[in-house]
Amino acid sequence: MNTNQILNKVRTLLGMEVKLEQMKLADGVTVLEAESFDSEMEVFVITEDEQKIPVPVGEYEMEDGRILVVEVEGIVKEVKEKMEEEPVMEEEPTVEVEAETAKTAPKKTIESVVKETFFTEIEALKTENDTLKAELSALKTTEVKEVELSEEPKPISFNPENTKPIELIKLGSKKPRSIMDSVLSKLNK
Repeated sequence: MNTNQILNKVRTLLGMEVKLEQMKLADGVTVLEAESFDSEMEVFVITEDEQKIPVPVGEYEMEDGRILVVEVEGIVKEVKEKMEEEPVMEEEPTVEVEAETAKTAPKKTIESVVKETFFTEIEALKTENDTLKAELSALKTTEVKEVELSEEPKPISFNPENTKPIELIKLGSKKPRSIMDSVLSKLNK
């Protein structure tokens, strides 16, 4: 934190007024707010219900043409000045004519290749389908033989009287009881 940020936080805690700068983005709707639009300063997006949200990472064009660069969420890395683009009048018509001729020729070639590939795939699928149908009909014609059991299975029955008493063996009955012993004894009850 730099000294200005510390001072502004102290002023906020003391109830003193802190003046913040506000700028709109190029869309004319989104409002950004910061102490100043310099590097290493915090910047926020002001929503319709007056909430402050840190600005996400990216580059944003301001209304005045400058570009705001944010590399860490909510912190300004730099503010770039507006770049002037030189208009190129002579090259535009030639580029458009070349683009139009380039667009028309490849389309026809691509369409024919796609159609040929598509039809060859359909033919392959039809032949595979026919072979699978032939295999299925061969499996249906084979007879299913019934298997006889050598003995009749015995029904399963439950006998509630057949219970064995459980023998408990206490090991180390004279040893001192630890916390773990008491926990395990309560779990086993």
